[in-house]
Amino acid sequence: MKDIIKSTSDVEKIEELSSKYKILNSEVEKIIVGQKSVLKDIIITILSRGHCLLIGVPGLAKTLIVKTFSEALDLRFSRIQFTPDLMPSDIVGTEIFDDDGTGGKKFKFIKGPVFANMILADEINRTPPKTQSALLEAMQEHKVTAGGVSYSLDEPFFVLATQNPIEQEGTYPLPEAQLDRFMFNIWLGYPSEADEIEIVKRTTGYTTNEIKPVFNKDEIIEFQNLVRKVPVSDEVMKFAVEIVNKTRPESVSSPKFVKDYVRWGAGPRASQYLILASKALAAIEGRYTPSKEDIITVSESVLRHRLILNFNAEADSVNVNELVKRLFEK
Repeated sequence: MKDIIKSTSDVEKIEELSSKYKILNSEVEKIIVGQKSVLKDIIITILSRGHCLLIGVPGLAKTLIVKTFSEALDLRFSRIQFTPDLMPSDIVGTEIFDDDGTGGKKFKFIKGPVFANMILADEINRTPPKTQSALLEAMQEHKVTAGGVSYSLDEPFFVLATQNPIEQEGTYPLPEAQLDRFMFNIWLGYPSEADEIEIVKRTTGYTTNEIKPVFNKDEIIEFQNLVRKVPVSDEVMKFAVEIVNKTRPESVSSPKFVKDYVRWGAGPRASQYLILASKALAAIEGRYTPSKEDIITVSESVLRHRLILNFNAEADSVNVNELVKRLFEK
C-alpha cells in the first residue's frame, strides 16, 4: 500500500464523507434534475484538487450546476464569460493609482473574479491564448502575479471550464498541453424524456427550493487531505499505469487499434489522475481502498481529452470513447 488510513478517526471520516455525499446529492437534486454522473464527477474532481472541462450544448444547466454546487458546499462562486476581447487583467485583477490616505498616491491591486473558490470559466475557447494562459496559471499554481507581487488564491480552488461543441467560428481551441491540466473532461448529454418533463415542470411553475450548505471550506480541505491518505494496492496502481501506457502508440504493449488510430497518447498526469479519482470515488462510496473497477469507471473522463487521434481515426469515424472502452476489453 502506498498510503495508509492510519487511525480510527480516518475510518470514521470516510464514513462521514460517504454520508455527507448522499446528503449533498439530495440537496443538489432540489435544483438539478438528472445528470447524476456529472454531479459525481464534479465532487470527485473537487476532492482530488483537480479541475473540470465540461463539454455541452447551450441550455443544459452548466452554470446552474456549478452555482448550485457552490451553495451546497458553502463556497464563493464566480462566473467569467470568456470573449475575444477579454484581457488577463479582467481575470486576475489590475493595479490602479490610488490615494494612500496621507495625500500621496500609490498603486493598489484590485482583485479579479479569479479570487473565489469555484470558478465557472464559460466558453473558455472563445478567448485568445494569452487570456486562457492567465487562468491556467492560476489553476496550476493556485496563485496569480501582478506588478511583480504574488497573491495566493483562497483554498479550496476549483475551475470548471465549459466549451460549446457546436460552434467553432471565432474560437481558440485549447492546446493539448493546456487540456492536460484538466483532471476530467465531462461530456454533458441531453436529459431523458422523463427528466426533461420534470425540468419543464420545475422551471415553468412557481416553486422555490433553498439549498442548505452540506460542507464548509475547512471540511472540504480536510476531506481533500483524507482522499490523499486512501491506500491503493500495488496491483491497482500497476493496472492504472499499464492502461495509460497502452494509449501510447510507440509503446510495445499498445494494441494494434491504438497504433492505427492514436497520434499521441496520455502522459504521466493521466496515471496520477486515474489513481486520485479512484481514491475519491471509493471514499464517497464509503470504501477504504479503490479497485480496478474504479479505475475503469473514471477512465473515460480522465483519458478522452488526452488521446490525440490521427487522420485514420477521422476517416474511419472512430471516436476517443470507443478507443478507451476497447482498452479494457481483455
